[in-house]
Amino acid sequence: MPVVKVKNLKNEEVGEVELSDKVFGAALNKSLIYEAVKGYLANQRAGTSATKTRGDVRGSGKKLWKQKGTGRARIASLRSPLWKGGGNVHGPQPRDWSYELPKKMRRGAIRSVLSERLREGGLLVLENFELQSHKTKDFAATLATFGFDKRILIVAEMDNDNLALSSRNLPNVTYISPNGVNVYALLTHEYVAFTKAAVSQLDKQLNQ
Repeated sequence: MPVVKVKNLKNEEVGEVELSDKVFGAALNKSLIYEAVKGYLANQRAGTSATKTRGDVRGSGKKLWKQKGTGRARIASLRSPLWKGGGNVHGPQPRDWSYELPKKMRRGAIRSVLSERLREGGLLVLENFELQSHKTKDFAATLATFGFDKRILIVAEMDNDNLALSSRNLPNVTYISPNGVNVYALLTHEYVAFTKAAVSQLDKQLNQ
């Protein structure tokens, strides 16, 4: 079982926590991670792009000139796609891009990324994340104690008001709950910091 050192907010070791091999000792599965990321991004799409067909554009439906005898090509409507300002043919229409990835695949991808983060040294377990103030300046000073110089994902309980208020103004910090952990968030942050309670909860969820 992987054993991770637990630290306090002063970057001092205060203990250890054992993590399961199934969750934090999984092999890297790039194809599974790819499918999970593709599914996540598809579910984020609004699907609201649309073009106007000939039934949506303005213009008279009257025949512009008689069918024969003018020497010009026959035409029926000003709203034809052949005319400037006419409707669009085979353009995008609103649709739902989302689809449900199987639960086992989604959990397997998260386990794979978490294990890789641990092997790379980008996973940190904190005793807690109880801040004395909600000021962003104080929170940034706490992060500097750990030497975080890149994007960091903080996974902690969502009832921490000081953490929520102080972290939301920093563009390189994302604060989510254990239930909100996903492959895309883990991949787009170089560091992942868990509270001891959050990592135990996530370990239990992914160990099913």
